[in-house]
Amino acid sequence: MTTTSIQRIALALTASAALVAGLSACVPLVVGGAAAVGVGMVATDRRSSGAQIDDQGIELRGGARVREIANDQMYVSITSFNRQVLLTGTVGSEADKRRVEEVVRRVDNVRSVVNELAVGPSSSFQQRSNDTFISGKVKASLLDAKDIFANSFKITTERSTVYLMGLATRRETDRATDIARGVAGVEKVVRVVEVVSEAELANQAAQQGGTGPAPASRSSVPLPPMEPLPGSAPPPAGGASATPVR
Repeated sequence: MTTTSIQRIALALTASAALVAGLSACVPLVVGGAAAVGVGMVATDRRSSGAQIDDQGIELRGGARVREIANDQMYVSITSFNRQVLLTGTVGSEADKRRVEEVVRRVDNVRSVVNELAVGPSSSFQQRSNDTFISGKVKASLLDAKDIFANSFKITTERSTVYLMGLATRRETDRATDIARGVAGVEKVVRVVEVVSEAELANQAAQQGGTGPAPASRSSVPLPPMEPLPGSAPPPAGGASATPVR
C-alpha cells in the first residue's frame, strides 16, 4: 500500500471520528486535530517537532480556557499551526468574540491569533456535517495533486468557507487555493499562510537531513494580502495574514 493511500485512509478515518464527536460532544468546542498527529506526520511536516508539540498544547490549553468562559451561544473551533492560532465558529456577541481571543492569546507559545469568529447563531448539525465533508474532500484533493506538498497545509471549514493554514511557498499557496476553490460546495477560500521561499525550504531540508538538530520554526514573510477582511486588524510583523479569495 502506498503512502498516499495510507494518508487518504487516515483522512477518512479522522473525518469520520470528527463527525461522530460532533454528534456526541456536550461542550460545543473543537480543537484542530491535536490528537490526530502521528509519527508519520511528524516526520513529513515542515514544522519543527517542537512547533508540532506546541500546536497540540495550544489547541488543548486554548480549548480548556475557552470552556471556562463558555456559554450556550459559543461554538468555537481552535486550530494552531506553527504557533499561530485560527479561531472559527460563532459567538453571541462582539464582547464574547473579544473574550475568546483574549484568553487564547494568553496561552503559552501563541505567536498570533487570527479571529474569524462570527457573531450570530451557531451552525446547524447539517452545516457542520457538510463542513467536515468539505474539509475531507479538500485534503484528499491536495493529496492527489502531484505538484504540491499536501502536509504543508491544515484545512478548516466553517459554513462552506475553507481556511488554508500552512507553511508554504507562494506557488504552493496559489496552487492549493485553486484546488480548494475547485472542490464542490466550497464558497470561499481564506488563506492564513506563512510564505517561505524555495531557498528557505531547501536550506531547511538540508539541515533536517544532516546530523544536527532540526531548525527552530520561526515567523516567515506573510502572504501579501489581496483584501483585508472587514474589521480585521493588521497582522503582526512576520506573522500570517488572513486573505480571502472568492
